[in-house]
Amino acid sequence: MKVSHIPFENTGFFSKIISDYLDQKESLQQFYQNSPDFKGFTRQIQDKKESYPTRSRKILVDVLKEQYHSVDTSEATLENIKSLEDQNTFTITTGHQLNLFTGPLYFLYKIISTINLSETLSEKFPEQHFVPVYWMASEDHDFDEINYFNFKGEKVMWNHPHGGGVGRFSLEGLQDVFTSFSTLLGNSKNASYLKQLFEKAYLDHKTLSEATRYIANELFKEYGLIIIDPDHQRLKDVFAPIMKDEILNQTSFKVVSKTITSLQKEYKIQVTPREINLFYLTDNSRNRIVQGEDQYHIHDSNIIFSKAEILDELENHSERFSPNVIMRPLYQEVILPNLCYVGGGGELAYWFELKSYFDTLQIPFPILLLRNSVQIVSKKQSKKLDNLKISFEEIFLKQHQLIAKKVQDNSTIKFSFKNAKELLNQQFLALRNIANETDISFVGAVDAQQRKQIKGLENLEKRLLRAEKRKQADFVTRIATLQNQLLPNQGLEERQMNFSEYYLVYGQDLMIALKKSLNPLQSAFTILEI
Repeated sequence: MKVSHIPFENTGFFSKIISDYLDQKESLQQFYQNSPDFKGFTRQIQDKKESYPTRSRKILVDVLKEQYHSVDTSEATLENIKSLEDQNTFTITTGHQLNLFTGPLYFLYKIISTINLSETLSEKFPEQHFVPVYWMASEDHDFDEINYFNFKGEKVMWNHPHGGGVGRFSLEGLQDVFTSFSTLLGNSKNASYLKQLFEKAYLDHKTLSEATRYIANELFKEYGLIIIDPDHQRLKDVFAPIMKDEILNQTSFKVVSKTITSLQKEYKIQVTPREINLFYLTDNSRNRIVQGEDQYHIHDSNIIFSKAEILDELENHSERFSPNVIMRPLYQEVILPNLCYVGGGGELAYWFELKSYFDTLQIPFPILLLRNSVQIVSKKQSKKLDNLKISFEEIFLKQHQLIAKKVQDNSTIKFSFKNAKELLNQQFLALRNIANETDISFVGAVDAQQRKQIKGLENLEKRLLRAEKRKQADFVTRIATLQNQLLPNQGLEERQMNFSEYYLVYGQDLMIALKKSLNPLQSAFTILEI
């Protein structure tokens, strides 16, 4: 195993807002609280210790014990659950959708980043205890985002329509998915493990939440990972006062809208709040709550509440109220003694919209940490990169740029169009100076001729490049083929491939290598050669 790093921004796959956050640009600092460093964590620990109630700890531990009642729980996880009763225990949290068989590769990277950060902080602050938490997005309702994963170019899909929160979905139809996936896997030792993992998760459990918990627990239980399903009445009861405020006052809409006005001056807005950022949740539906003149409507249904009725419903059935993307982060921070959220670039981008909302409700805004990102390179691929003289940073160039650069580097014709353009520009600068001293009307003609000559050189450059590409056709094909393997569909493999594809090759060595190589506080993109 060999580990290398390149700056996140050099990959070209991270937005301006994330690059500015990594650089701690002053323009963004008003939209978060503490930075992801040891000084920031020192302040965050104190803020959370002072604000998180002992009663909430007791409720959290009771709910977790209930949710783990029938789970094969490791001693490490049991100890972490018990430790949450102690005021010196804090969580490091990541969240993820309940994708079929974990979905894209970065599911692993999120959780391993969270585990490794918890271990790092435990070493740095020995008087405190830090536990990793995976927050299951069990109340999401977009089935089309989670009902498949990619394996060797094939889409393994679960075609079974549902309604309501995905965590409550029955697992009907997954026997057929298991059968087809098993055929794709083959019969190796690693394939047998993957088949068993899939089968026990989806054929031996009743709901998607239970199946997802089983998989995450099997992969990470030795590291003490705690998996929480937020779709629980006792947890919602803790959050009920804030949901009541949302129903009556629409606080999130008012505050977040103001933040967006400031944020969008420099950055793209990720999500936009609604007037009420709550859903009404049943086993078969999850619909928006919309306020009318004197009543509340459940969108796309015939359900109508008066103000008194909806408040009574909240008091007696808080489990029927579900926060949307604007309020979900707040829900997390209210029920967990959390210090840090570990997420991808898209996630962190919408967290920046929420800082003022947290301040208004006097809830500490968590530290935001960009999760580790990884490009896995096999020994065979590494050798090919060396033979083609492609650096790790060059992997992430647009393919036409990469091919043009390598073809020029490999060409026997050593002519610099860049130098030729610079020389031409110098000559026209001299002509422009002469024109200014003699006849000012001549300047326009000089500029027009300059543009024409530069355009001519650019056309010659393109023709020469096309000729060189034809001459080096095999070389060009090898470059394109290799980059397509590393960046499927010209995107990061971690956003497309499923972990099973690599587990089939490397087995448990994959998990060990990732655990050893990912440093969540090292702000860089990881290249892992295995």
